[in-house]
Amino acid sequence: MGSDGKYNAAKLALELVKDGMVLGIGSGSTVEIFLNLLGERIRKEEMEIYGVPTSYQSHFAAIRNGIKIVDLLEHSEPDLCIDGADQVDSKMNCIKGGGGAMTREKIVACASKKVAIIVDESKLVEKLSMPVPVEVLPFAYGYVSKKLKGLGAEVKLRHGSGKVGPTITDNGNFILDCDFGEIVNEKVERLEKDINSVSGAVENGLFPKVIVDEVLVGKS
Repeated sequence: MGSDGKYNAAKLALELVKDGMVLGIGSGSTVEIFLNLLGERIRKEEMEIYGVPTSYQSHFAAIRNGIKIVDLLEHSEPDLCIDGADQVDSKMNCIKGGGGAMTREKIVACASKKVAIIVDESKLVEKLSMPVPVEVLPFAYGYVSKKLKGLGAEVKLRHGSGKVGPTITDNGNFILDCDFGEIVNEKVERLEKDINSVSGAVENGLFPKVIVDEVLVGKS
């Protein structure tokens, strides 16, 4: 079911893209499918598309598909941000960061004029419940862990495969996966602010509905 749904969601997002646009490019497998489809369209229609990627994965995939790479210095307000999510609740709040790129993803989403989240139907939930990833400065790891436990989370330092020790983000930081249990829809925005108010916490994977303009759901 997953891959068909991802493909259908990516195809829906393709309709939002117009020639000459600057795209904020999120990360993950659904975004990669979207970029491959966009690449076909760029070649066929000889479009010019510019992109601000949020990870090495999306950077490489964008180049492969003929997107011209730019940054927020040149284009501080992308026309459209396309990104995936790990969970989306019934009010369009999201949890992102399974791939560890949530800091750059959130910066690009907040900077963009419009944000479209693309998911397959397996990502839809009534309430958010998966652990919230929090990017943290290594120096502040002990302190931030303690403060997040005080907010009610079970905290785990993320370890990567293919290397010994903690996962290191594109920004050189650690990731803490913080299990708050079920997060009531109305409390997502408050919790996002509470986490970010801890000194040493760089950013977190809660994307409240105020950031998101639409969610495109692909069914198999």
